[in-house]
Amino acid sequence: MNMRNKLILAGFCALLLPACTQQSQQQQQQVDAAAKDYYVAAYIWPSCHDEEMSHTALWPEGTGEWEVIRKGNPRFEGHYQPRQPLWGYEMDDDPKVVAKWIDAATAHGVNVFVYDWYWYDEGPFLESALNNGFLKAENNRKMQFYIMWANHDVKRNYWNVHRYKDDTSILWDARVDWENYKIIVDRVINRYFKQPNYFKIDGEPVFSIFSVDKLLESFGGSVEETRKALDYFREEVKKAGFPGLHIQWNQGGGSLMSYEAAGTFSEKVKAMGFNSVAMYNMGGFSEDYVTYGANSVRIREQMDSILNIPLFPCVSIGWDDTPRFPAKGVHDVVHYNNTPESFAMLLLKAKEYADRHPEQPKLITVNAWNEWVEGSYLLPDMQHSFGYLEAVKDVIVDGKYDRFIHDYTARGVILGKKR
Repeated sequence: MNMRNKLILAGFCALLLPACTQQSQQQQQQVDAAAKDYYVAAYIWPSCHDEEMSHTALWPEGTGEWEVIRKGNPRFEGHYQPRQPLWGYEMDDDPKVVAKWIDAATAHGVNVFVYDWYWYDEGPFLESALNNGFLKAENNRKMQFYIMWANHDVKRNYWNVHRYKDDTSILWDARVDWENYKIIVDRVINRYFKQPNYFKIDGEPVFSIFSVDKLLESFGGSVEETRKALDYFREEVKKAGFPGLHIQWNQGGGSLMSYEAAGTFSEKVKAMGFNSVAMYNMGGFSEDYVTYGANSVRIREQMDSILNIPLFPCVSIGWDDTPRFPAKGVHDVVHYNNTPESFAMLLLKAKEYADRHPEQPKLITVNAWNEWVEGSYLLPDMQHSFGYLEAVKDVIVDGKYDRFIHDYTARGVILGKKR
């Protein structure tokens, strides 16, 4: 190409660039406007990076849990292992990687990240993904975030069976004493709650707790002492200038409860003063995703009937944690009807649930953004491409199926159930 043509082409591109940029901004604004009433919050499991504590104790190859994920192997005909990320095995503490995540998420209606957050051996664990990845991403203000304290024990072979084989002894116990608890409270208030894009409900930062049972252990198994600890947290948050703290009980997976268990659960939620209940995955496992989803809806209905605080619906992508467990096989994996289309229908039911509860924020959690090792992720891969993200966009942003919900609602019927 001669110099004259190059100059013409450069001038043409210069004219097009503002128009393209403006079009991209307009498209993002349309997405933001369409999804503004809904908060779609995807959990982030921050294991795929290298830091000293995880390198020494778990993943010495320097790629975090990718070390285990890449060793996944098929256990039955048609079993999709190892999982193949479309963008490769990228580090989740790289701000450029997370910036790409944020763009892809917000373009499809996912507007909140929920970071799994850990505290072991009197210090933070896997925090680099949040500190260096998300908070240093140049576009992080497009995305809100909050923390789920993943306070569960870790057995040695749980996160790297290749290294520890049959060693099921406890590597890290998640109990904390008062001294460490106060350090945690101070840390999350000052490092995270004060971020302008930290997710709040009625101005109150949301803090989710994965294992309430482990929290109880930390305070001698006493509901009263645990309530004192949570009230201390609330007071410290108020001192920091917030109107209060929204503490969320995270039910993990969950299953249908007996009458007695349901009553105990409800009483504990009330006695400890929790503000809402959410779930990490939707519960009700089955090899058939459609059955899995139907079970999860029944679990949600039961919990909704016994709680007098907001319950936020959860939708899972699937379940396949065979890379962690050599003995698991076909009966331990969701492998029938596990498609973006089936996921979209469950997300539609979660959206309909949110619409039927106008008294609470329209928050829907999704398991997960990047749970590659458990076979539950929105990120694009070589099997479904952007299918799961497109499903979110269809349901939440474009409202592709809304007219059917609204038509039936007007007649007193919602998704096949009497009002």
